[in-house]
Amino acid sequence: VQLQASGGGLVQPGGSLRLSCVVPGGTFNMLVMAWFRQTPGKEREYVAGISWNSDYSSHADAVKGRFTISRDNAKNEVSLRMNGLKPEDTAVYYCAASSSVGVRRELSHYEYWGQGTLVTVSS
Repeated sequence: VQLQASGGGLVQPGGSLRLSCVVPGGTFNMLVMAWFRQTPGKEREYVAGISWNSDYSSHADAVKGRFTISRDNAKNEVSLRMNGLKPEDTAVYYCAASSSVGVRRELSHYEYWGQGTLVTVSS
């Protein structure tokens, strides 16, 4: 399973970005999808996750109310809409996929990872 993430870039504080992750092939609608992020010297942390049919999603407290995860199974795509960006949101963002049941926050739950896309929030 290959994950192709895109959409990162430089944005000013308070701005918005939309990250996208495409999973080519026919397995996407069976996968739990999530976004994680990582800054230098820190562990990769959970940002948001969504079930295969979108009936459940969760967001980390640090991004709740500002970020929204969604998916389009017809397009094999999961996205992360990020509003009200703050400098502390600066990180490399990774999409991840799991063939196991349930949306979990642990890295070990996800066996497939994208290459990462850099988000920089700075004036």
